[in-house]
Amino acid sequence: QVQLVESGGGLVQAGGSLRLSCAASGRLISTYTMGWFRQAPGKEREFVARISRNGFTTYDRDSVKARFTISRDTAKNTVYLQMNSLKPEDTAVYYCAAGSPQAGDYRYDYWGQGTQVTVSS
Repeated sequence: QVQLVESGGGLVQAGGSLRLSCAASGRLISTYTMGWFRQAPGKEREFVARISRNGFTTYDRDSVKARFTISRDTAKNTVYLQMNSLKPEDTAVYYCAAGSPQAGDYRYDYWGQGTQVTVSS
């Protein structure tokens, strides 16, 4: 079992940057597909990005891919989400999750507590 703790959220002006961190303990992140998700007020939680066990990255949409970068440091057992050119619509609680491929999709069994990102206009 893996435990995940996110950090790095905060209040930033539109156009600014933040780097979120997800520190894992209990198991190595290299044994999981690691994902970032977000949930805005009144909305469903949505997928943002993931990095697979072999390091392959996937993003939800081109607009995210152009501004966000998911990465990992296996020595630190930590996953990152670098967010640039932030927009007010990026405001949400951001969650880190650990999972694995299942039936053509991914199932995330472990979740962090989330970190709030607020982008002011």
